[in-house]
Amino acid sequence: MKIVDVVCCPGRSGFFFDDQKAVKTNAVADGNTYKGEPVTEGFRSVRKPGESISVMFVLEDGQVAHGDCAAVQYSGASGRDPLFLAEDFIPVINRAVKPLLVGRTITTFKELATELDSIVDDGQLLHTAVRYGITQAALDAVAKASHRLMAQVIADEYNTKVSDKMIPIFTQSGDDRYLNADKMILKSADVLPHALFNNIKKAGKKGELIMEYVLWLRNRIYQARVDENYKPVIHLDVYGMLGEIFGSDYDSLVDYLGKLEEAAMPFKLRIEGPIDAGSLQGQIAAMAKIREIQDKRGIQVELVADEWCNTLQDVKDFTDNKAGHQAQIKTPDLGGINNSIEAVLYCKANGMGAYLGGTCNETDRSAQICAHIAMATQPVQVLAKPGMGVDEGFMIAHNEMKRILALKDIVGKSSKKPAKQEEPKK
Repeated sequence: MKIVDVVCCPGRSGFFFDDQKAVKTNAVADGNTYKGEPVTEGFRSVRKPGESISVMFVLEDGQVAHGDCAAVQYSGASGRDPLFLAEDFIPVINRAVKPLLVGRTITTFKELATELDSIVDDGQLLHTAVRYGITQAALDAVAKASHRLMAQVIADEYNTKVSDKMIPIFTQSGDDRYLNADKMILKSADVLPHALFNNIKKAGKKGELIMEYVLWLRNRIYQARVDENYKPVIHLDVYGMLGEIFGSDYDSLVDYLGKLEEAAMPFKLRIEGPIDAGSLQGQIAAMAKIREIQDKRGIQVELVADEWCNTLQDVKDFTDNKAGHQAQIKTPDLGGINNSIEAVLYCKANGMGAYLGGTCNETDRSAQICAHIAMATQPVQVLAKPGMGVDEGFMIAHNEMKRILALKDIVGKSSKKPAKQEEPKK
């Protein structure tokens, strides 16, 4: 099967691009916008509508494989690639990617993705968002050419097994952390609610507002749950705010984690991004030290690495140094989805929890493809995305995994061509 054309079109993503540095410092929320001056390069305002690029591979039999290029909400922060705008990068795809693919015979996903993820244009690798989208399309192309599910392609090439059950879905609330928590509880989300404590005003100068919220959420789960056996994991993203509160006094920070753990009981608690040390090596060292103190005290809160954990190598480095208990594999930041697949497998093989994450600023297509990655690699949890409204992202992840479960024992069983039969002798 050959690729006969590559077609791009601009699209919307499921949320916004936000200037994280401005949000943490001078910006003031004003409804669904921010007042204040942007400080990160490329931003002309603190908040900008998110953009995407759909990349479509037209196959010689008329099928169309496609993926979506998308970047994280906080582009340009913590070592990430800069702001991703469709009008800037469609010409790059047409110049650097399309000529390599038109007329190309589809072989394996690994071969195609490795090549696409390594393209150098103007002396540097393509933007992570571009590599993310074109490798999604590559996976879909291999699946369509071989009449398999995308999850089956991954499982076949990486020697894994497509899961026989749903992967736990992690939902995120955005700022509407109370009303959206109710949606999650009513739908029995496995992991909730993210909660977006991304500045001191929300967290409290001593972390008291985070504590207040955890107590409320624990009680709300009991009040609103439909099934009395429902016992979700509580997962909060605090965007480095504990570092803002406690500085380098990690003993006091761990004391606070212990109090949060008590407040959340009997529900397991995860804290994502407790600090932001300002550099990769600083973040690894700090997260490793906090985990060491915590583990010695027997505090069971799971620390989730997020900030500065941007690439496959970063995930490996956090894992090797025990810098946290779980790593968020923020799929758009890793570029090619082959890197996200390998990151999950590396974490699992080396004692680190693998959270197949991403961003609210993705698209329905990238979320569907990530559901296939999750079912083929079986991480601890997968993010419901895009958006911050809960219902839509949860539906996309849930329904795509249900489809995979329904089809995995039917589709792809006869994808291999039968051996050529000899002509009968006359």
